Amino acid sequence: MPTATQRFVDTNGVTLRVLEAGERGAPLVVLAHGFPELAYSWRHQIPVLAQAGYHVLAPDQRGYGGSTRPDAVEDYDIHALTGDLVALLDDVGVERAVFIGHDWGAMVVWHTALLHPDRVAAVAGLSVPPIPRARARPTQRWREKFGEDFYMLRFQEPGVADAEMEADVAATMRGMFAGLISGDDAALPDWISADEFEHYVTEFGRTGFTGALNWYRNYDRNWETTPQLAGAQTTAPALFVGGTADPVGPTMNPARAREVVAGPYTEEWIEGAGHWVQQERPDDINRILLAFLRDVEQP
Repeated sequence: MPTATQRFVDTNGVTLRVLEAGERGAPLVVLAHGFPELAYSWRHQIPVLAQAGYHVLAPDQRGYGGSTRPDAVEDYDIHALTGDLVALLDDVGVERAVFIGHDWGAMVVWHTALLHPDRVAAVAGLSVPPIPRARARPTQRWREKFGEDFYMLRFQEPGVADAEMEADVAATMRGMFAGLISGDDAALPDWISADEFEHYVTEFGRTGFTGALNWYRNYDRNWETTPQLAGAQTTAPALFVGGTADPVGPTMNPARAREVVAGPYTEEWIEGAGHWVQQERPDDINRILLAFLRDVEQP
């Protein structure tokens, strides 16, 4: 299997640490990780996609890992995040790519398809489906639907969740991977080895969680600055993959995907899979992604 190399890309006002594999000039696939993850979260997909003939770029997105962590909260809005991914195409001299994201990364790639349609050959979201623009600001909807204890509302206050998560990084990451519930007694799931887990603990122990949490603190700003997305649709081929045991599932509504996707759309469910699907069930995800990619026309 091809191995990934690491390099740093100065672009869009930040420096991104990027894992790269495959031959330049081959069809390009950009992988966008979620929260709290890293480019490393795609370790099972990068060599497989490269072996299949794709050029793969997987960045630590801004605020994460070896990439720049801007101080200003607004520097993590959806325009910056989608701009980072599109700028990777410019760096390698490619007009269009397939964008694949997981969790928050899925939200970024769905928005990339809407905000930068000329750069998107196809788009796939894991764990988070395409969601139409809401009629009201997100924090208002969360309060009405889930109450003040909803985790995304707790993330809004700078410094609070940051300190809680950083007090014991290992417990935070173990709880997240065990089922999105933090706690010292959470058992490490069998899909991640001790060494793999330690990679996450080391990275987040070094960087903290503020940059990652700042993505959540832009939900209202993203809504306020994208009125043009009301009723907007992408015509790019699209794929959503979910796990039937994903605890995030109740907050999502894939039934409304067709309000966002006007082109070919495929929906796949992995029985028994949780939230971290590309790490939990890599063989299933690789099979689904390769089948999707085979049907995509790229220059």
